[in-house]
Parts: sequence; structure tokens; C-alpha cells
Amino acid sequence: MMDELDLLKKDWQNKDDHLPKLSYNELYNMIWKKSSSIVKWILIISVLEFVLPHLLYLLPSTREGLEIYTGPGFSKYLIGASIIQYSVVVYFIYQFYKRYQEISVLDDAKKLMKKIIKTRRTVKNYIIFSLTMILFMFILVAAGIYFNDDFLNNFTLAQEAKNLNPEQLKNVLTITMLIAGVLMVLLMGAIYFFLYGRLVRKLKVNYKELKKLEI
Repeated sequence: MMDELDLLKKDWQNKDDHLPKLSYNELYNMIWKKSSSIVKWILIISVLEFVLPHLLYLLPSTREGLEIYTGPGFSKYLIGASIIQYSVVVYFIYQFYKRYQEISVLDDAKKLMKKIIKTRRTVKNYIIFSLTMILFMFILVAAGIYFNDDFLNNFTLAQEAKNLNPEQLKNVLTITMLIAGVLMVLLMGAIYFFLYGRLVRKLKVNYKELKKLEI
């Protein structure tokens, strides 16, 4: 089913005299409103993505589960990496907010085209950073498992009951964590492609339509 912009574009291109012709400003305003709405959704999704996972950390069981995998020596690295991640994510969210504010008040097609390009670039950089940090966090936790002697002690009794070598278990869990990191990156990459990619592709379409209007 065609959306309103598609119908307007079809009307713009129609040469029949009996149909009303739309002005440049009317088409520009439609593209501008759609672009503003798209950037608003990018902002909303990024905020939800930042807030919702951290609600799980408020659960005691989640905190205790994470503490098992990192000893005192690695906790500081995990905290440091988290601070960097939060700071950069907040920066990107602020950039999305700025793009939304800028696009919402533009009245010039060329400026809007520049802001669309800038927004698409910001989204791309945000996705690359987020996926990199996901993999890095899994690598950090895997290192915490491998080098944390306390982790080995926590599982000693359970493994003795099963006649398993705790050292082998640690190696298996380390490799499992690394594999889980790669799988998580692929999963999140697919989700980002569906959510952000879909919105960015719409911005690209709007950009092309603006170029046609400028010709």
C-alpha cells in the first residue's frame, strides 16, 4: 500500500491536466516531515536500547551472575570498559537528539540533504561501536573466567562430584564465552540491520527525492 509521500510523488510526476499539480514546497514539506519522524524514531530506539538492558542489572540475581565470572582483578577492567561504553553511547544519543532538533527546524532542501547524510553516518558509527563493545565485553569476561582463580574454586566441589577436571571446565567455559560473543554480535547486527537499517534506508530514499527536487 502506498504511503502518503508515494502518492504525492506520483501526483507530482503526473502530466495530465485534469489532475492538480503539487508545488515544490508541498513535496519538500512532506519529505522534511518524514525525515524528522525517522530521526525521532532513531533517537527513541537508541534511548530504549540503552535503558532497558540496564533494568535487568537492578535484579540481584543478574549482578551475582556477573560477579561469578570476574574476579577482583578483572572487575576494575569491566567497570572501566562500562564507563567508556556508557559515555560514548550517551554521546551518540545526544548526537541523535541534535540531528532531530536540527532537521525539525530546517527550511532549506540542501541543508536537509546534508543533515540526512550526517545522520546516516552517525547511525553507522554508532552500530560499529556498539557491536565492537559487545564483542569486547565478552572477551573481557572470557579473560576473567580464564585468569580468575576464585572462579575455579567456586566450581571445585561441583566438579569433584561429577569427576570432572575443573581446569578443563574453565577452558570450555572460556571458549564458550568467546563463541557466545561472536553469536551475540551476529544477533545484534541482525537486529540493528532491521531496526536502524530500515530507518536509514528510508532516509536514503528521502535524500534521493530531495536531489530530484533540486534538479
